[in-house]
Amino acid sequence: MMCPFCKEEDTKVIDSRKNDDYCIRRRRECLKCKKRFTTYEKIETSPILVVKKDNTREPFDKDKLKRGILNSCIKRPISSKIIDRLADEVENEVSLRDESEIPSIEIGELVLKKLKKIDDIAYIRFASVYREFKEVESFNKEVEKIKPNKKKIK
Repeated sequence: MMCPFCKEEDTKVIDSRKNDDYCIRRRRECLKCKKRFTTYEKIETSPILVVKKDNTREPFDKDKLKRGILNSCIKRPISSKIIDRLADEVENEVSLRDESEIPSIEIGELVLKKLKKIDDIAYIRFASVYREFKEVESFNKEVEKIKPNKKKIK
């Protein structure tokens, strides 16, 4: 591993620990300048193509996914750590499949399922963009799905 400070190739690992289920955090020290830095190792998988609604294909982009989730969580009490974890979980579920292509619809449904457990407003925001609501009635139907079951007063 090359030192980011002096560009020396010789470094030693001081500490390794599992950062989460999908990443290893390593604390390293440069043998030349003695400065310390942290690296993260992740299993490299083969590239996955996302099949869009118009049947075009593009490489899976975790940053794009994260931006979409982040946009739905603006001004909500959701930490960036939770958003990162959600994006990591979706990325890992996608990469664990034995397929080289995945429909964008499946990715959207994965995100919606996870957002629904985190925050109703973020869920509705993501659903409104992902499902491309064309009229208010579609939006209202989605809101009705997440409303708590209350006894109707007659």
